Amino acid sequence: MVTDPAYRPRNPEESLLYQVVAGELETFLAAQQDGEGHVPGFIEKEFRSFLDCGVLARDFLRIACSSCRLDRVVAFSCKSRGICPSCGGRRMADTAAHLVDRVIPDVPVRQWVLSPPHALRYRIAYDSSLLAALIRIFIGAIFSSLRRRARDCGIPRGQCGAVAFVQRFGSSVNLHPHVHVLVLDGVFAGLEGEAPRFYPLRAPDEPDVAAVAETTSRRIQALLTKKGIGASSGEEDEDPLMRDTPWLAGLYAHGVRGRIATGPNTGKRNRTWGGCGESQEPEPSARRCANVDGFSVHANVSLPAHQRAKLENLCRYMLRPPLAVERLERLASGHLAYRMKTPWRDGTTHVTMSDGELLEKLAALVPAPRFHLVRYFGILASAAKQRPSIVPVPPPASGVESCGHRDNSEKEKPHARNYTWAQLMARIFALDVLECPRCGGRMRILAAIEDPSVAPKILDYLGLPSRPPPIAPARRNRHFEIAE
Repeated sequence: MVTDPAYRPRNPEESLLYQVVAGELETFLAAQQDGEGHVPGFIEKEFRSFLDCGVLARDFLRIACSSCRLDRVVAFSCKSRGICPSCGGRRMADTAAHLVDRVIPDVPVRQWVLSPPHALRYRIAYDSSLLAALIRIFIGAIFSSLRRRARDCGIPRGQCGAVAFVQRFGSSVNLHPHVHVLVLDGVFAGLEGEAPRFYPLRAPDEPDVAAVAETTSRRIQALLTKKGIGASSGEEDEDPLMRDTPWLAGLYAHGVRGRIATGPNTGKRNRTWGGCGESQEPEPSARRCANVDGFSVHANVSLPAHQRAKLENLCRYMLRPPLAVERLERLASGHLAYRMKTPWRDGTTHVTMSDGELLEKLAALVPAPRFHLVRYFGILASAAKQRPSIVPVPPPASGVESCGHRDNSEKEKPHARNYTWAQLMARIFALDVLECPRCGGRMRILAAIEDPSVAPKILDYLGLPSRPPPIAPARRNRHFEIAE
């Protein structure tokens, strides 16, 4: 084998986020135990999986060029859903490509966004059944608006379609569960036994959006009263999360209020740069937005048909991971500063925190197991009878196999549901990561190295780091936070 002396695989230790988690995780967990708190297993597993993501000393793939025998290694990913920017970015790109290639027809679409009241955000952060009901009510109100506009155009019994995306985070990495919905901006209709035809509709005006917000608010409040949730129900509100996992309940409750839940600054507001820190929401769009009893609805973003690249970018936006590592920096004081993508109304641009406070924020954003973040409705639902007649035809397979040659006999087969990382890189950045940098040939997989006793020997031979990055031990009897 011929190794590439200029090749340097990604080192997770160079990431500021990795440094923070590796340096503070054990202290963070120990501090909760000392305070008789219980960190749920799915949260601890998320952090530990992140610390193994991209570490060659754990396991890796060995790839080589078929022509010049250039040898390289590629680390495995953790495939987590919460805090890992790398795996979150891959899932974002993969799901967006799947939606554009296999789900969303080539018709106009519109993004609807529902932000629930602050008092409700805590509950839907953990109650998946309540969140599912909230999404169904919101999409039902949107579909009713579409069908009403379709009937005004003489189109009865129109069929609607939508994909809902749950985001658990706000611009300051705070806990802010809300819903983005990509809705077909029109209806499908047709005779029995025929393929339905799409009829685009006029854009919703302010009264239409206000009607959706009013219907959503009224139906959700009726549901809460029926379930006995909230003060308006007239009954004592039982909080199962506080009963079963009080530490997580406190984390969520402080998170939705923009306050610190652990450490010496417990109960204080998050520290910020600029402005007065009073408004924690960016300035809303002036058009097609409404707010009824705290239920905020926005519907001003739309795309015409035949804009597939822009549609994929919009899907990536709704699927993006919670933390953008390029906006995280270390200050001279030792604090961390996170620059928000959109400043708040009062001019605030950054939120500052200690390392332990960042772990606290990230812990609140980890979705619980079986907490679905993407859901399909209407004619786009998997069980919809006419779905096969309106979704796009999957693109053909590329024909590139792991052995490095193109098989023309496989050329017309539909593309597999899951995209390889090389295919996603080529799709997003027009970069062929399987092209040999030395001769232009094709790289192929030689072996998957998963034995911890074998991996260091191969890495030593290749001149690469053969030990996993160190994880700092717990620092007991001292605060893991930097006091204000």
